[in-house]
Amino acid sequence: MTHISQPHPRMALLLLPMSLLALLSTGAIFGFFYAWVCSTMWGLDATDPRTAIEAMQAMNASVRNPVFFTAFFLTPAFLGLTAVIGLLARQKRPALLLGLAAALYFTGAFLVTALVNVPMNEALGQTAVPLDEGTAQEIWSAYSTPWQFWNTLRTIVSGACLLLAGTALLLIKPEAS
Repeated sequence: MTHISQPHPRMALLLLPMSLLALLSTGAIFGFFYAWVCSTMWGLDATDPRTAIEAMQAMNASVRNPVFFTAFFLTPAFLGLTAVIGLLARQKRPALLLGLAAALYFTGAFLVTALVNVPMNEALGQTAVPLDEGTAQEIWSAYSTPWQFWNTLRTIVSGACLLLAGTALLLIKPEAS
């Protein structure tokens, strides 16, 4: 039986690979949100609003796939599980940072997506693309501006989580893992 003050040997062995997996998934979702900030939405804003609406509808429909699922839905699980492993491995500082990253991602990226961006995407998906460019511009502007605000928040939050996960990885004591 492992003494309570000693690191659990299996958890110590799992900590580094799980930390790398948590870092990778956090980086993937940060990159996903970041790409929308620095290219996709700017490009859509610069095109005909009818085209922007149609393109966004198509992108929102295509994002429901296993690659996105892994990065979006499993990132908080990887971060949280790795925090628990860190605690069991007696790596308190890395565990604290990973736990903080899990909580921050869940509230500032996962919930924001579920409660704000997804409902906006679903509403846009139900919108018929008008033939009139002026009407399409009104629809697109009413969608794009708030959507980008919330996406920027998700990007900043997931970037902070990536920094927390990276710092946690740097703080792992090799002799304990």
